[in-house]
Amino acid sequence: MKKILLLPVLMLLSALLALGLARPGAADAARPGASTTDGAGRDARPVIVQVEGTAADGFTLRYADGSSISPPTDSEAAAECAEYDTAVARLRCRVEVRTWYRDLGDLKRSLAWVRAHG
Repeated sequence: MKKILLLPVLMLLSALLALGLARPGAADAARPGASTTDGAGRDARPVIVQVEGTAADGFTLRYADGSSISPPTDSEAAAECAEYDTAVARLRCRVEVRTWYRDLGDLKRSLAWVRAHG
C-alpha cells in the first residue's frame, strides 16, 4: 500500500484553493493574455460563497463561479497522519488537520452570519 503524506496534500490543496487552481476552468485563466486581476488591479482569487457540511461528515466549498470542491472528512484526514514516521510529524499533521477543519467551520458560520445580517 502506497503511503499518502497528508501534510503535503493539505498544503497543496490550501495553496490551490488560495490560487484558484483547484477549480474547473482555472487553467483557462492562466492563459497568456487572460486577465488575472480584478477591476482594482489586484490578483483575482476564488470567492467562496457557501460552505456546506461538517468536519465529521465532510465539507463542500462552493465558489461564485459555480464550481465546488469537497475535501476529505476530518477523520479521514487525521487517519492519514498515522502514516508519518516520527511522533513529531504525526502530531504536527494532527494539529494542522484540526486547525484547517476548525477554520472551515468558522468560515461556514461567518458566511451564515453575513447572510443573516447583511
